[in-house]
Amino acid sequence: MRLLFISDIHGVPSTLEAALDAAQPLGYDKIVLLGDLLYHGPRNGVPNFYDPVKVAKILNGLKDKIVAVRGNCDAEVDQMMFEFPMMSDYAIVETGSETFFLTHGHLWNEWKLPPVGIGTVLAHGHTHVPELKKLDCGMTIFNPGSISLPKGGSSRSFGYFDGEKLSHHVI
Repeated sequence: MRLLFISDIHGVPSTLEAALDAAQPLGYDKIVLLGDLLYHGPRNGVPNFYDPVKVAKILNGLKDKIVAVRGNCDAEVDQMMFEFPMMSDYAIVETGSETFFLTHGHLWNEWKLPPVGIGTVLAHGHTHVPELKKLDCGMTIFNPGSISLPKGGSSRSFGYFDGEKLSHHVI
């Protein structure tokens, strides 16, 4: 199973479309949305080209491929915009070769690990900084970065799992 990881869209449809276009040649079975889909949050200010209604329309067109979790900027009113569930604090996806614990990162992260088995990939967003590293405990941390509001000197990026390995892709 091939997974496309997108996090921290923050209501910007142009960067969502750019990420989807860049991922198209890779092919994917599921789109994993790691939270902060519509609202920009009070710390970020309003991003250029902010249009959460258009983001919802684009994602609803892909609803059959989406697995989504709630970010710290997501609210119950956001769920009303979507035709797929996105209010869970976590989800688990098993691909046959990997088990992914999906969360936004504000509840579970490298400093507060979820109660899961050795070898699990903890996939989260929240920091807006791409990351891929293996911890001493045997868990892998994977953050695809943000497609809309990158931080820490990073570029707009998404993540990808080709069935064997994880990677980052700049848009």
